[in-house]
Amino acid sequence: MAEAVTVEGLEKRYGRVEALRGISLSVKRGEIFGLLGANGAGKTTLIRILVGLARPTAGSVSVLGFDPNREAAALRRQVGFMPQSPALYLDLSTRANVAFFGAAHPHENSGRRVEEIIDFVALRERAHDPVHTLSGGMKQRVSLGCALFHKPALLLLDEPTAGVDPPLREIFWKHFRDLAASGATIVVSTHQLDEALACDRLAVMRDGAVLACDSPAGLLRRGRTTVRVKCGDAIEEARIESTPEALAAHLKHAGLSPEVASVELVADTLETIVLDLVRRGGAP
Repeated sequence: MAEAVTVEGLEKRYGRVEALRGISLSVKRGEIFGLLGANGAGKTTLIRILVGLARPTAGSVSVLGFDPNREAAALRRQVGFMPQSPALYLDLSTRANVAFFGAAHPHENSGRRVEEIIDFVALRERAHDPVHTLSGGMKQRVSLGCALFHKPALLLLDEPTAGVDPPLREIFWKHFRDLAASGATIVVSTHQLDEALACDRLAVMRDGAVLACDSPAGLLRRGRTTVRVKCGDAIEEARIESTPEALAAHLKHAGLSPEVASVELVADTLETIVLDLVRRGGAP
């Protein structure tokens, strides 16, 4: 299968609330796929459906070739899931939590794998401390370690680096890229634009709908570039498409004469583009 995840016409309603409104998307194997949107956009609901923790109201879902509800047991052996709020045993130590969740996935050398995970999440000095004594960011790290224990084929991460400091976030993302390079598929929910730029593709969501699905570069091409040309004392400003061809076409009338002292380009950021998509509801 080329796709690790296929979603068609997916809907989820809680009473009168439409958490997902007929979304369709696919995630390729070995891809880091981002779900980008504000709280309430439907990101967590979608991940819960993919892992089999919620049933869709309508539509179809295939995850690694399995139906997440009818074949949940078989699917979960191949999936790692990190929820938005760490689901840990607060009175158990860091090591005991990793070992407990790892026991659900027998490993040829479970003891060594526990130690590898503790080192990866950089909690060696807190390995024996009860989880309730850890900071919020440390709990996130323990939760991520539990999700990675069995080296899953698909990793579902709901805001995985919330509360994690930038240096450790960089380490996590290097590991995510290494996992993807080895063939694992990662679906990550985030509202942090620096993380969104690290994904192969992004689905921009709002109010349970997908407004756009593209690579970060593709989304950036949807933006505009401000061009300021100074000629003598006069400054001409225009908004053009963010492509080299559009810039060349715009500057033809200037002739690039010796009087053109400078050309300044100010491209829309991903944040600007996403906010504009949300404001317009995805309309071109």
